[in-house]
Amino acid sequence: MIADNPDLVTVVGIGAGGWGDLGRTERRALTSAQVVLGSTRQLALLPAEVEARRVAWPSPLLPALPGLLEEHSASRVAVLASGDPMFHGIGSTLVRLVGADRVRVLPHPSSVALAAARLGWPLATTEVVSLVTADPAVVRRGLNPGRRLLVLARDAGTPAVVAELVATAGFGSAQLTVLEQLGGPSERIVSGTAASWEHPPGDPLNVIAIDCGPVGPATSIVPGLVDSAYETDGQLTKREVRAVTLAVLAPVPGELLWDVGAGSGSIGIEWMRSHPSCRAIAVESAAERVATIATNAAKLGVPGLKVVTGRAPGALAGLPAPDAIFIGGGVTRDGVLDACLSALRPGGRLVANAVTVESEAVLAAAHAELGGNLIRLSVSRGAPVGGFTGWKTMMPVTIWSVTR
Repeated sequence: MIADNPDLVTVVGIGAGGWGDLGRTERRALTSAQVVLGSTRQLALLPAEVEARRVAWPSPLLPALPGLLEEHSASRVAVLASGDPMFHGIGSTLVRLVGADRVRVLPHPSSVALAAARLGWPLATTEVVSLVTADPAVVRRGLNPGRRLLVLARDAGTPAVVAELVATAGFGSAQLTVLEQLGGPSERIVSGTAASWEHPPGDPLNVIAIDCGPVGPATSIVPGLVDSAYETDGQLTKREVRAVTLAVLAPVPGELLWDVGAGSGSIGIEWMRSHPSCRAIAVESAAERVATIATNAAKLGVPGLKVVTGRAPGALAGLPAPDAIFIGGGVTRDGVLDACLSALRPGGRLVANAVTVESEAVLAAAHAELGGNLIRLSVSRGAPVGGFTGWKTMMPVTIWSVTR
């Protein structure tokens, strides 16, 4: 059994330079192994002196990995990983599956470290984005004037996709540099601007460097984006109310939000923009708004927002337990508030907004029974009055928040 072998797996990081770049410890781990697991490309880098049985990863890998490890549990197993196994690599997956005490990791410089060294970019101030499995739209979250990003490519076609995305986002003058086969004998570096990118697909093993430069639209990660950042049919939590609502929801890295009655998706989107590890599920009953939510999420760099089409409380059944819930619509519907309160994890936060007398009554009753906090916001925006400026007052919003 897997659990019976405390030395189950040794993970060896290997670069494009192959066997010649490995140290004595890494070579010994591979020559003493009975089974070596890795991609076909990685296995081909090993010389004949590595006599272990070579097993190429199946596709898809993740569902097959537990069974593969079980199959070879009686053998000394080594796993090949690209660069640093704990940086967007198989090492993290193995630790999650079998525990850190059963995984020995021998890292190699990652492609990101090599790219930063070639470019002279300090990694501490450079954002790293992986597109190995993610939607390319996640790059949009990191685009801002003066920012630099290193993007791990999925394949040879990724640079062209990223160039088009960056240019479409308003950063056509951004400098793109594609670094292929870093550290290997076939290393190659090509550059150009996002708007004029014409390089044909090269090697699938590449990193894309994006220097946004000084020109381009600035997008804050602080809650309260301008309303015009969203496509909407009018069902949008307005900027000022959205900023206060998200402050009360208090996003924490890694937490999951339910955005119930999501409208245009702004609350879930800005929750996810607060940190790359924040997750959200938007629940919306109107099919046309579901499409709008997906469009807004991709445009603002969080395509991982999950959208559920349906009406609460029925649509909430089977969803993973949330750390926080926002009810932006449907609070007067029977069972919605109770279902949301029951679903919250211990210590979770629920925030509900109301603009009608009927929905306010529901929140007032909930506050009387469960406590929490009530806030009433009244926002006025300056607007033309003839040749002068006056105040245009929006509908007041009542916000109830409670911690389970």
